[in-house]
Amino acid sequence: MNSLNQNIKPSTLKINKNGNLEIGGCDLTELADKYGTPLYVMDETSLREILRQYKDAFKDYPNINMMYASKALMTQGIARVVDAEGFGFDVVSGGEIYTVYKAGADMSKTMFNGNNKSVDEIGMAIELGVGRFSVDNFLELSLVNEIAKSKGKIVDILLRITPGIECHTHEYIQTGHLDSKFGFDLTQIDEAIGLIKDEYKNLRLKGLHAHIGSQIFELQVYYDEVGVIYKEIKRIKDVYGIELTEVNLGGGLGIKYTSADVPPSTYDIAKVIIESIEKHVKEYDLHEPKIYIEPGRSIVGTAGVTLYTVGSSKQVPQGRKYVAVDGGMADNPRPSMYQAKYSADVANKPNATDKEIVTIAGRFCESGDILIKDIELPKLEEGDILCVYNTGAYGYSMSSNYNRVLKPAMVLVNNSQSDIIVERETYEHLVSLDRVPERLKSAGKIE
Repeated sequence: MNSLNQNIKPSTLKINKNGNLEIGGCDLTELADKYGTPLYVMDETSLREILRQYKDAFKDYPNINMMYASKALMTQGIARVVDAEGFGFDVVSGGEIYTVYKAGADMSKTMFNGNNKSVDEIGMAIELGVGRFSVDNFLELSLVNEIAKSKGKIVDILLRITPGIECHTHEYIQTGHLDSKFGFDLTQIDEAIGLIKDEYKNLRLKGLHAHIGSQIFELQVYYDEVGVIYKEIKRIKDVYGIELTEVNLGGGLGIKYTSADVPPSTYDIAKVIIESIEKHVKEYDLHEPKIYIEPGRSIVGTAGVTLYTVGSSKQVPQGRKYVAVDGGMADNPRPSMYQAKYSADVANKPNATDKEIVTIAGRFCESGDILIKDIELPKLEEGDILCVYNTGAYGYSMSSNYNRVLKPAMVLVNNSQSDIIVERETYEHLVSLDRVPERLKSAGKIE
């Protein structure tokens, strides 16, 4: 069975009677006029569709906790939709924890992940009732125990491990191989368990957590990951008489950014994971544990697009034609960071037949600020609205104010209705945290 992560475009996208693109019943050119550009547009129908596909894919394994990897995109509005569909949250910062809390989600279904949690973040997570900590290292073991003890709490934890599995993705988003900043090496597990058993009485070890990377197109790596984890659970049972009851397998399922991408579906990875669990549970004579799955990109990626207004252009003699838009690497740094590729259409004339190959350039003062290289589009003119697909994940969440440019607004569309879920920044907001020392105010102008 197919799932939405295998599509380039949101499920509600179509060309309307005016000849323009629309998503969620909303004309994209009208959204650009109403809210300005750049503009992040999230399709609520697509978002709910993929969340339900994940639940359906794993329905044959009843003891499962579906969690959303918040780092892909976290706002209160997105959190409300995700929570309403029955998902918990994988969070990696105090800001993500606080956003989930302010959205009114069930904090007991939240897992705090990350390799360098601060004392303040740990304290807030315990106070707000975060359900699980994925503990990444020895310092964190000590800190979580100490802070939990000071608050009179017992904290449930998983140990994050590096399973030694390398998936074929960009090196920056590989996290499960041995040379990684994340997690305990398997040779360190005995020391960690010894500390928990003998010293850290405010920690309750529930299981293991592994995450093998992001934008994964391979199925075998999930099968292998389960095998590594269950072998370790069996060893821990034999050595310590402890049978761990929870396993977090991470997320990482890829999405289709261009026609060259062929990711598996949610159903494909569910089948492989469940088969591997059943095999290894039987082989090692273990009980079926509670499984956590924490997809992020594959939930929000395809549901989101970004709208830009076309500006200047430049034809290089005997070279490329560059067409600039009013956004770029500050609202979507992935092409600059990862050489990520995207697909796009012209929202106000998607069916135009007069086409040319152009390179879409951003507005920022970097030669590397290129959104899409060598894409065939209808001939672009100043004022056209460009719709870039699959920007729901890691656009807004990685955005910046580079060049002191304002961050875009975000709207949620559904049933021909659009609602702001992130306001566009203003210049007053931009400078609101700036401070000028009194000695500079009184010094006058620099000669």
